Amino acid sequence: MKRLIPFVFVAAVFLFAGCGTRSISNSDYQPGYRYGPSPADYAGELSEFDVLGVEATDKVSDADIEAALRNKRTVRLSRASHVLLIQSGADFPDNLMQEPLAANYIVGPFSGKPRNPKDEAASFSKSLRLAAARGGFDRILCYWGVLESQSTDKVTKSVSWVPIVGYFVPDESQAMRIRLKAVLIDTATGDWVMIQPDPVADRQSSSLVSRAKSDQELVARLKEQGYKSMVSLLRSGFTD
Repeated sequence: MKRLIPFVFVAAVFLFAGCGTRSISNSDYQPGYRYGPSPADYAGELSEFDVLGVEATDKVSDADIEAALRNKRTVRLSRASHVLLIQSGADFPDNLMQEPLAANYIVGPFSGKPRNPKDEAASFSKSLRLAAARGGFDRILCYWGVLESQSTDKVTKSVSWVPIVGYFVPDESQAMRIRLKAVLIDTATGDWVMIQPDPVADRQSSSLVSRAKSDQELVARLKEQGYKSMVSLLRSGFTD
């Protein structure tokens, strides 16, 4: 029984190494076949509350909610739209997202680093909208994404997708998918709409020697496919 302790300990180290999910803004491969720790320039993510200006408060009344529903306007894009593009957690949006979007709209990149914890979400979102307005951007598009690994139950053979949080990946065939979501915000009114394309999955084989290279190739391929899906959805469902 005592001989099992070192093995269990090592397994636990691999299982719990790293922290949080693997964000598209923190997708570099880390040595030791795990994902983490985060690079020094990664400071976490924005939340929807940050960019939409939602505060947890008792001051909101039912009348406020009813008025918001009555006055809600549909947020759309046009070929003439100027879009301030934000990738949560990154200084700059990925080129793989910015380039296809710029082929359809006028796009400007903006930092997606988290706000100061002392700032209130409402004031932060208004400052963001003011910055967009001063730059001539009538729309703000902020997007998030996570990478997930495929998990197969050996008994039932059922497949599920779980966040990559830092566990050991010993197999030579790596299955991964990307999930994206975005909010499109009207700069003038603050009205918004949620956009979420279908997840994109892919698989790639690798050896212990080529694990890092294979991993990053798979991440890049998923990002490219996922971003194209997002832009396609914007064009087909949210553009006049």
